[in-house]
Amino acid sequence: MDIRQLRYFIAIVEERKISAAAERLHISQPPLSQQLKTMEDELGTKLIERNGKYLGVTEAGKALYKYALQMTQLMEEARMEVKEVGNGGSGRLTIGINTFSVVGLPELLHQYHKKYPKVTYKIHQNESSHLCQLVRDRIVELAIIRLPLGLDDFSTIHLYTEPFYFITSNKKQLFNDQVMLADIQNHPLILPSTEGLGVYYMIMEAFSKAQLHPNIIAECSDISLLLDLVACQLGDAIVPETVIKQYKNYNIQAFKITDTEISANTGLIWLKNHYLSKTAQNFTKLLTGYLQQNADLQH
Repeated sequence: MDIRQLRYFIAIVEERKISAAAERLHISQPPLSQQLKTMEDELGTKLIERNGKYLGVTEAGKALYKYALQMTQLMEEARMEVKEVGNGGSGRLTIGINTFSVVGLPELLHQYHKKYPKVTYKIHQNESSHLCQLVRDRIVELAIIRLPLGLDDFSTIHLYTEPFYFITSNKKQLFNDQVMLADIQNHPLILPSTEGLGVYYMIMEAFSKAQLHPNIIAECSDISLLLDLVACQLGDAIVPETVIKQYKNYNIQAFKITDTEISANTGLIWLKNHYLSKTAQNFTKLLTGYLQQNADLQH
């Protein structure tokens, strides 16, 4: 039996006449009668019996009718759910977020949830290089990472470029509003990453290009801990602007680094030449629109 035959059988039971069932199904009577006979032959039992002017349902027919209703209902629900997942109204959004995250991400996800309330989420936070591997392994579909990295495997959308800031304890009196790398190279610095990873490399490369030798006393990829260390005067740090915007309640002061050699690019990536789900497409569209809107407000 197939789902079409079950729908035929439901119509016969409910209409109690082959002619009425055929009219309901928009087919002629002979094929419908043949389909009923085929089902009875396959099951080896009578499903329908003549009962005067109308058709009656045998006990076997009643059992089949019960399951036929359930199965056709499940098929309809499956069709609707698959269609909804296909257009992004349902499904799961899997995304990797760089350790420094994105300013406004909670607000963005709130907007996404309001628009697509049936979508569920899996969010990984890690260093950019690890996020790239998660995308390759299909553990997450999208990732927001720090550029540049080896991105031959990925499709990429550049999201924004941001400056770096020198941060120190509020208890210190140092600069006005801006500094240069040469001004801070001798300060005891805590880098907000570990050797070999994105932000660490960016900062060290900037010092190298300026032919400067920074005084690195520590590395720390936990941003909350790093800010605590700065606030208690263990050392100073260099962080992307995102950190300044996200962590406002620490006893620190920030000075924009004006050297053109140091800035951070952030991008959205997904695996090249692979299907991107509609949930991911919808998030990508919302993210780029959100960032563009914020950029327009700042100009």
